[in-house]
Amino acid sequence: MYQRIVIKIGTSVLTRGTPHLDQAHMVELVRQCARLHQVGKEVIICTSGAIAVGRARLDFPDLPPTLSHKQMLAAVGQSRLMQFYERFFEIYGIHVGQILLTRADVQNRRRYLNGRDTLLTLLEHHIVPIVNENDAVATEEIKVGDNDNLSALVATLAEADLLLLLTDQPGLFTADPRTHPDAQLIAEVEHIDAALKALAGGSVSGLGVGGMATKLQAADVARRAGTDVIIAAGHAPDVISRAVAGEAVGTRFKALKTPLENRKKWIYAGRKPAGSVTVDAGAAQALCTNGRSLLPAGITAVAGPFERGDTISIMDADGRELARGITRYSSHDLTRIAGHHSDKIVELLGYAYGPVAVHRNDMILV
Repeated sequence: MYQRIVIKIGTSVLTRGTPHLDQAHMVELVRQCARLHQVGKEVIICTSGAIAVGRARLDFPDLPPTLSHKQMLAAVGQSRLMQFYERFFEIYGIHVGQILLTRADVQNRRRYLNGRDTLLTLLEHHIVPIVNENDAVATEEIKVGDNDNLSALVATLAEADLLLLLTDQPGLFTADPRTHPDAQLIAEVEHIDAALKALAGGSVSGLGVGGMATKLQAADVARRAGTDVIIAAGHAPDVISRAVAGEAVGTRFKALKTPLENRKKWIYAGRKPAGSVTVDAGAAQALCTNGRSLLPAGITAVAGPFERGDTISIMDADGRELARGITRYSSHDLTRIAGHHSDKIVELLGYAYGPVAVHRNDMILV
């Protein structure tokens, strides 16, 4: 049913909730991936676990929870985790290639395209990409922060058909099944709204940084880019094979019928907004209903700083994000021309980069 699949394997799946890597289950997951690979499917693995493996390798040292210590554990664990993947895939004669990413690698358009080309070239040569965040060097400013959202970025980069998020829960429930025994599994989700987000809890294993909330964020990004998403239990029998075959496992999020264009995928998934502008009711309607560009005349407030070419959020008067796009003017410039007609830009600034603040081709409605 699906051809190109991104499989996100959470720390709790790799460890079964213990402090140690469960090598036997890791072999089972690799076996399922190898089976797909052997029938011509393209598999990309987005793996967690580097910090947990590093901590176990160093015999669980008592360390302060600082960024530098986490980076140290990641540096120790990342290479060891890759050794396990390489050894287990070698059983089936399959090569793997490691890709380490940070948000900076998708914020920059050229690096975004380079990352995509690397992924596609690995797949072209029948090599399984193993992706993780570059925790050993990433700072808070450039971290994606969790591998759920990282996997959504990878699915967007690779233009995947399916993103499979494997976790310690069977899927999304109507309530927290750990405290509500009568909670029901939600088999399919059509809309991700505030009520659905309220159902999502946090990570309770203490081993990973993601919870159901981050999985909903990842699902929202990936489905907008044209990728189906499934949240399923990583220890369910043959879960990968069954999900790829289209069997009803876990919670499925169908891709939107009109996936974003490539440039807009990058805008939505890659760049963290550097600032925001607030627009009046007329501009909000022009953007959301009429598909118009944002003109300076519709801007009522500017929150920065940001530069020309940065991604910004476009907010309505109630503080809701309407859209996200690449600004043609800096926050300094927009503050000066906000509320004015476009024919006044040169008079106010002494120059102009065109009549619009954000062009519709550089904008995605949120």
